[in-house]
This record gives sequence, structure tokens and C-alpha cells, in this order.
Amino acid sequence: MPRKSAMESPNLISPEKIAAESASAQPAGALDACDHRALAKRMGLFHQQPDAPGMVFWHPAGWQLYRALEAFVRQVMERDGYAEVRSPQLMRRGVWEASGHWAHFRENMFCFGEADAADECALKPVSCPGHLGVFKAMAPSYRDLPLRLSEFGLVHRDEAGGALQGLLRLRQFTQDDGHILCAPEQAEAEVERFLSGVLPFYRACGFEQLAVALSTRPDDRAGSDSEWDEGEALLARVLDRLGWEYVVQAGAGAFYGPKLEFGMRDRQGREWQCGTIQFDLFMPSRFNVSYVASDGSRQRPVMLHRALCGSLERFLGILLEHHSGRLPLWLAPRQIRVLPISEAQREAAESLLEDLRAVGIRADMDASSESLGRRIAQAHEAGVAELAVLGAREVSSGSVALRGADGQRMLSRCEFLEEIGARVALPVL
Repeated sequence: MPRKSAMESPNLISPEKIAAESASAQPAGALDACDHRALAKRMGLFHQQPDAPGMVFWHPAGWQLYRALEAFVRQVMERDGYAEVRSPQLMRRGVWEASGHWAHFRENMFCFGEADAADECALKPVSCPGHLGVFKAMAPSYRDLPLRLSEFGLVHRDEAGGALQGLLRLRQFTQDDGHILCAPEQAEAEVERFLSGVLPFYRACGFEQLAVALSTRPDDRAGSDSEWDEGEALLARVLDRLGWEYVVQAGAGAFYGPKLEFGMRDRQGREWQCGTIQFDLFMPSRFNVSYVASDGSRQRPVMLHRALCGSLERFLGILLEHHSGRLPLWLAPRQIRVLPISEAQREAAESLLEDLRAVGIRADMDASSESLGRRIAQAHEAGVAELAVLGAREVSSGSVALRGADGQRMLSRCEFLEEIGARVALPVL
């Protein structure tokens, strides 16, 4: 029996392997109504076009959705003590040779300049080297560790055209990148600290089940066997101490280190690998990164790569399909739509809309001549989370008819604004 711990053990799936994308790929032809691309078209979120293959043209509502997820992730990072940074998009070949990407990932990088020329460079596929540059320039001592850096890193990867699939596989996407640089004796506690927030984060997004996998050394790898032994043993030790069940994915680690991967099960029974934490003793050495120890010596830090979403765009695609477009109120791009039943309630509706927007609620109004039933149907099609209906009775009594997933309720205007204001707030983990 697995040992228990103070940390809640996740409601584990028992996957043979976390391999969601292949299981969830859609066949050629018309899109299923629950496909995120069909939902995005219906809701007016984004489009893609041949001029920018594997990239996204975000529409206003879609960008609101993107920013809501970004705000939630940023809140979690700030709570966990990460300092947000920004690193360059384009760096010279020497950086990618030092990181190992030139040798192990070159075919997936967008490169510029003549081969072997001094100015040959590439768009970043990851943010790790940039964060190591920040760490090195800060010249920290042991008192500054662990140092946790985060970035919403826009990255580019030259994926094969046939593999591109809406938001699920892109050539340009944003990672919720985070790197922890710490003393070797701090690494185990930092891994456990990260794990403590994994399940609450996914639950806030609507996922209750989680699978955990330990991915070990691939054939094509950097670093010594002793470093891999150390990293794999540390990750397994943390999981065993917490009593978390997991599967071992032999050979599935990153080229620079072993990793833990977290798979979520959606309402259609599919598994999606998103979050990860990776143990890395390779890159700090290659970039000659060190900190001043308590005895004045220079010591090499351990580097942990972590992410909850992995790719914000892919995570949004998963969320859209999981919720069939009916996103949680805090995340929905259109949170409230005000519907006056007739022209007589327009002024009251405009006043309510103004109050909603004044407190930062994403609200709009439909006062068209369509029937109320038709406007309600259109709001559902557009993914509006909840509706505030105002008729003669509501206006005269100073109330609002709130229509949501749980049916319709009558609230006073003050109660309505107070309740909605509280419910649209980002989840607190």
C-alpha cells in the first residue's frame, strides 16, 4: 500500500501511458461539435489561416479568454514566490549549442543566417537559457536561493505540417515557463512544494482526476549516468514519500534530465499531459552558472523546469473541449450578458451594464429586436456564462433575473452585483 502524507493524494487514473494527443486526434473531414476548433468558430474566439501555419489569430473574445487564464497562472506563480522575467526571442547559435538544443532539437528550430556563420541564430524553442542568463547576471549567493523565475515565454517550434491541429499543436505558442535554481540540498523540498499545488490548480480548471508518470533517461541524452541516477532517484523518492502512485515511462525523459508528467482526464475520458517538473544538472554546468556558497566557494545550482499548463494555447483547447464551451464564470470571455425584455427596459439595462463593467466584469448587452428566447439561444451559442434578464417586473422592484447553469433566480440589484463580483474572481488555491 502506498504511504500516506499530509499532502492530499490525487484521484489517480491508472494509465498505461500518458499519450493524449494521439488518442484525441480528430479524423479528417467535418469537425465534431465539441472539437475546440468548432467551438472557437461558434464563439468567435480565434481563427487560423495558411499565411501563418500553426499560429493563432486571436479575436477579442478569444484574447479575453487567453488573458483570463494567463492572469490565473500569474496569480499562482506570484503566490508561489516566482519573480516574472522576460528573455529574448532570438539568440545566437552558441546559446543553443550550450543548452544542447542544437544537437538534440535542431530540426525543430527556426534558424536564420548562413550555416556556421558567426551570426547564425534561432528563435527560442524554450526559455531555459534566457533564465540562466538572468541568474548569472544576478550573481546570487546561497542566501538568495532558491531563486524561482517565471515567464510567459513565447516560443517557436518547427512542427511538421501534418501534425498541426488547432490549438493542440502549434508552431508558435506560449509556455507558462518556470525555473527553480537552488542548492542541491534544496531540490527535493522544491519538487514537493511544486507538487502541492498541482492538483488544486487542475481542480480549479474543472479536472478532478490526475495521472502521474516518471519519465526516465532517453537514448539521446546529455549529462552523465551519475547525474541521471541522481535526478531519477530524487523524483521517485518524493513521489514515494508522498504516497503518490505513478507509472514509469522508460526513455521518455527530456534530453537534459528526467521529469514528472501530469495527465488530466477530461469529461470524454481522454487523457492530456500538460504539467511537468524536470530535474536538470546539465544546463547550469554548460552555461557555467554558479552561486556563492556559505564558505565563499562557487557551487553549481540544481535547475528544475516546471509548468502547469505547458502551453497556454493547448491548455485552452483542452478546456474548451472539456467544458463543451461552457467555461467556468471566472474564465469565460463573456461572463454576463444583460438582456432587456423590451425597449422600455433599455435604460435600466444600460445602467446595470455600466455597473458591471465598472467592477471589471466582462459584460455586454443584447437589446436587439429579436425575441427573448432567440437572444437567450444566441447567448448560449456564443458561450456567455450567465444572463441578467430585465423586464418590467424586475425594473419596478429593483431586481435582476439571473439565468445560469443552475436555472433562474431573482436577486435584488445589490445582491446580484455582490454575488457576481465574488464569483468572477480568480480561484484562490
